[in-house]
Amino acid sequence: MAELELDVVGIGNAIVDVLSHAEERFVNERGLAKGSMTLIDMEQAEALYAEMGPAVEVSGGSAANTIAGVAALGGRTGFIGKVRNDQLGGIFRHDIRAGGTLFTTPAADEGPPTARCLIFVTPDAQRTMCTYLGASVEFGPDDVDFELVKSAKVTYLEGYLWDAEPAKRAFVQAAEAAHAAGRTIALSLSDPFCVERHRSDFIDLVENHIDILFANEAEITSLYQTERFDEAAARLNGKVEIALLTRSEKGSVVVYGDQRYDVPAVSLGPLVDTTGAGDLYAAGFLYGYTQGKDLPTCARIGAIAAGEVISHMGPRPEQDLPALVNEHLRNV
Repeated sequence: MAELELDVVGIGNAIVDVLSHAEERFVNERGLAKGSMTLIDMEQAEALYAEMGPAVEVSGGSAANTIAGVAALGGRTGFIGKVRNDQLGGIFRHDIRAGGTLFTTPAADEGPPTARCLIFVTPDAQRTMCTYLGASVEFGPDDVDFELVKSAKVTYLEGYLWDAEPAKRAFVQAAEAAHAAGRTIALSLSDPFCVERHRSDFIDLVENHIDILFANEAEITSLYQTERFDEAAARLNGKVEIALLTRSEKGSVVVYGDQRYDVPAVSLGPLVDTTGAGDLYAAGFLYGYTQGKDLPTCARIGAIAAGEVISHMGPRPEQDLPALVNEHLRNV
């Protein structure tokens, strides 16, 4: 495997998303945290699924969405994540491989079923996620193909996976293997919910193992416990090599040492579903980065990919991303 050089390898939860439109009342009556992610158990997952309206099933998972986006842009990709040998595990494996990504993690023969995320999209296009992690909770160092990690220019870690001790060890060992091979490690903070639960661990991880950090405004201000975005952004100077901070319709900010680049958001039509916006922004940036583009251009590619994914239901691109990128970069 070592002789194969990939652009980006993702490590994260292997999840099948189940998306459905829902009214505000549905979310409120069930006490769900609107616009955020809540972990649920199998019993809750079954009950919520029974109450959902018509739904669309599509392979998801934050890092997997990012990897699918990099592949759609033309990047060489791999993914590491745990599924069970069940129906949803088969769907996940098929979908990510069909997009051109190398996925060789063996399916578990026993234990919890493949993870699923029930996503309720309200009329304002916000997505409320209820995630049953299933097989992902048993992910550990034994599931990591370290030769695959060493073959990648960038290994991208998903903050959502940072819960169980084996996954934490897997992250650190993957980062050490990548750095020993002269490679780069990127991390997404994933969700304010994750930051609040793992703040001290995340700060340690960011400062000691991460080269490229992705976070949205709520996540980065939560990490540094400040209400001021600019203050949180300034705190990153010297902590990571590059930080990418997304601000929804305000665009994104690239922090590189004491340099800062503000990049506008890209609209490709009506806002339909924000699921996957941050994931595809990371995809666009990492694709540009591994192709040697300058940082503002990488961020613009991220904005284009994010703009595409929020124009339709589901967390993975539907349009021709390379064509969109070429069109929009010509007009800059």
